[in-house]
Amino acid sequence: LQVEMLACGVVASAAFAPVSLAPRASAARASVQMETVSDLKGLATSLNPVVGFWDPLKLAEAEFWDNTNEETIGFLRHAEIKHGRVAMAAFVGYVLQSNGVHFPWAPYPGFDAAASAAMS
Repeated sequence: LQVEMLACGVVASAAFAPVSLAPRASAARASVQMETVSDLKGLATSLNPVVGFWDPLKLAEAEFWDNTNEETIGFLRHAEIKHGRVAMAAFVGYVLQSNGVHFPWAPYPGFDAAASAAMS
């Protein structure tokens, strides 16, 4: 039993031992490449050949805030991902509250009276 306890102690203490990490190669950062309009057209055609490239507002050709076209494409892709995540979280919140899932506390004093007055 004592040997087993000692083994558990050694294993548990190993979890807090410092670890030396191997230095990362900077090749991953050096290989970053901005996409151009022709890259987007090729990517859209290969991913969905039925629709292909569709940009009715010509945003892929724009240059926002005195940036290059490639920087604008990167900004727009980043913004689309961010807003898509916010929309997914909002949808989950809507579904939860519409199915009666609420916090177990009132968000502010008088909330219960205001909510019951609004529902009647």
